[in-house]
Amino acid sequence: MTGRLNGKVAIISGGANGMGAAEVAMFAKEGAKVCVLDVREDLAQPVLDRVGREGGTAIFERVDVSNEDDWVRAISKTTQKFGRLDILVNNAGIGARDYDFESVDDWNHVMKINMTSVFIGTKLAVKEMRRVGKGSIVNIASIASLSGDAVNNPVYGVSKGAVWNYTKQCAAMYGKDNIRVNSVHPGFMPRMLQKDNKPVVPSEVAFKDKMEQIPLGRIGTVDEVAYGVVFLASDEASYITGTELVIDGGFLVL
Repeated sequence: MTGRLNGKVAIISGGANGMGAAEVAMFAKEGAKVCVLDVREDLAQPVLDRVGREGGTAIFERVDVSNEDDWVRAISKTTQKFGRLDILVNNAGIGARDYDFESVDDWNHVMKINMTSVFIGTKLAVKEMRRVGKGSIVNIASIASLSGDAVNNPVYGVSKGAVWNYTKQCAAMYGKDNIRVNSVHPGFMPRMLQKDNKPVVPSEVAFKDKMEQIPLGRIGTVDEVAYGVVFLASDEASYITGTELVIDGGFLVL
C-alpha cells in the first residue's frame, strides 16, 4: 500500500463484516485512522485485531445507524480521539429478501437502515468536515439503484436508489464546502457470513445463476469494492463529486 490516506480520519458504518470490513482494513493500510461503526462488537473485534497486526489504527463504536443519538456519540468520540473527521463511508445496509414488500413496517425498516442512516450520518459528518475545510463522503449503493430487479425485494432497490439520488443532491449542496459526495454501486458479491457465521465461498452464492450475465464471467470480491472506495475517498479523486462508480463486472451493460 502507498499511504494514499495518510493523516486522514475515517468513519465506516457497517464495518464489522463483508465489504465494510474490507474497507476498514484497506483504509487502515493506506494510513487512515478508522472508527468502525456496527451493532456487532463480536464481529468487529477480528477486524480491529487484523488492523492492529498490520500496523494500522482502528477503534470500534457500537452504533444503530438509524439512531441519531448513536451517531452523535460516535462522531464525537472519533473527533475527540483523532482530532478531526475527513471521510465518511456510509456502508451499513441490509438486504430485503426476507421482508414483505407490501408491509409498511418492513418497508419502513429497510428504508430506515439503508437510507435514513445515510442522511443522519451525512448531515452530522458535514459539520465536522467543514471545520477541516474539506471532506469526502462515499455512499455504498447498489446496481439495484440503477435498474429493476425481479429477484430482490423491490424495497431494496428503492432504498438504494434513494441513496444514489441523495448522493447527487448532497454533492450539489456541499460542493461549496469542498466536500465531495460520491456513490459506489457493487454488483454481485459473495455473502461473507451465513446465519451460523460460516464463510460462504463464491460458488455457493445465491446469485450464481447470474454468472452467465456478467461479461467478466465471475462475481466480484469485497476487496475490489474497497479499492474503489479508497480511490473516491482519497485526494486522487479531488475533482470527482456527484458521480457513481459501478463495480459489477459489466453486468449492467447487457
